[in-house]
Amino acid sequence: MSELISIDECEQLTTEDVHDLYRKHVSRSQVSLMTSFGFGRELVDRAEGAWLWTRSGRRVLDFTGGVGVLNHGHNHPRILAARQRFQERQRMEVHKTYFSPYVAALGHNLAQLLPGDLTMSFFPNSGAEAVEGAVKLAYKYHQGKRGRILRADIAFHGKLLGSGSLTGAHQTFTFPGIPGVGTFPYGDLAAVRAAVAAARKPGGGCDVYAILIEPFSASTMNACTEEFLRGLRELCDANDIVLIFDEIYTGWGKTGSLFYFMRYPGLIPDVVTTSKSFGGGKSSISAYVAREPVFRKAYDNLADSLMHSTSTTYYGFGEETATAIEAVNIVVEDDYPRRAREIERVLAPGLDRIRKANPGTVAAVRGSGALYGIFLDGGPKILDLATKLAPRGLARDPRFRVKLITCSVIDALYRDHGIYCYYTLNGDNPLVAAPPLVVEPEDVEYFLDSLDKTLAQGLFRLLTRFVREKVAPRWPVAS
Repeated sequence: MSELISIDECEQLTTEDVHDLYRKHVSRSQVSLMTSFGFGRELVDRAEGAWLWTRSGRRVLDFTGGVGVLNHGHNHPRILAARQRFQERQRMEVHKTYFSPYVAALGHNLAQLLPGDLTMSFFPNSGAEAVEGAVKLAYKYHQGKRGRILRADIAFHGKLLGSGSLTGAHQTFTFPGIPGVGTFPYGDLAAVRAAVAAARKPGGGCDVYAILIEPFSASTMNACTEEFLRGLRELCDANDIVLIFDEIYTGWGKTGSLFYFMRYPGLIPDVVTTSKSFGGGKSSISAYVAREPVFRKAYDNLADSLMHSTSTTYYGFGEETATAIEAVNIVVEDDYPRRAREIERVLAPGLDRIRKANPGTVAAVRGSGALYGIFLDGGPKILDLATKLAPRGLARDPRFRVKLITCSVIDALYRDHGIYCYYTLNGDNPLVAAPPLVVEPEDVEYFLDSLDKTLAQGLFRLLTRFVREKVAPRWPVAS
């Protein structure tokens, strides 16, 4: 057997060492893709709050918010202390025949914070698992007697076989999925009503067991109106359909309310899913929280009590649930929804000012709280240039031109100003401004000033520099 790498040796690996090991044991294509588009060429030495420090000593403002994971920022001291406490006291991680005080307390806390009778919780590891658990609950609620589930056309609910089949089309390969999935245009209540009316059983009666929706779509920066969400609730009540809200990204204050749907008093889904910042940036944990009557009808009997189940290996893992308890308490005590609204008071007018100053570059800006998308375009000439400069193979992607333009801006922000951003893979691929909720107002101002200076260079210059220095040396461009 070859020599194994220790933790000490791992922490001494160079960037080239890491790339080589990724090529051998993880993915050659991932290395090629990430290094071609401006990232993956530096290793991070440490992280704190909204900042990263690379091994070279460079300080980088992380404006990605960990793609929803880092509302608390990197390495929040209370989160670290909670995990250290768990370890020092040698608490038990996993033994499903013993009840966990952490699972009990976390379930109680969620029931206290969520409205109505959203009181029954299940704690898997990832957002995709929470979605699949919620869908499975809805199917079991109807005892398998209904066969249709409806989701929005721009939905993003995960990448497992089940959750992937409930996600909008943005993959390059089609996998098998759960049967009976129907699609409706996001925010179109009339279309949902028509889809429900069309989904009738041969003998009569509704055949839809669930409707799944993101009240705020973090991958496209679209939001459901209050009228639409309340209309869904009425439609589901009238047809005994389980209404599921996916708030995996938007939970825990990101958009200016604890959960996006909670800005509308009295609006209560049958199930809500959450993950990402639920774990405080350190714990891989998710949850679905169900209304008590829905959960009890599905699972609350001796024969079905372990069906999903609480005996799953990593369900309610000790340190993960302890971390989530502390993460939720921080959100409440430090009023993270208020923090998001304070960020918005700086971010939203600043982005609007940049949009007005760059009418031929910024097509739109939209978002909520500390989650905004900047939609770049540049007009026909820039799009044509992007097509010519795009690497062969990827040039056929109709969205790749916008992706290439957006990457050129992200690269300039990172290289010239030390700001780390990302763009979404769904919808119109906006550049995302989504800082951790611990970011300082002056850091938001620095981001806005840097974005303004970057766009002032012009997309032509940014695009040609990016392709010449980052893409062309690795991949042949389209002819």
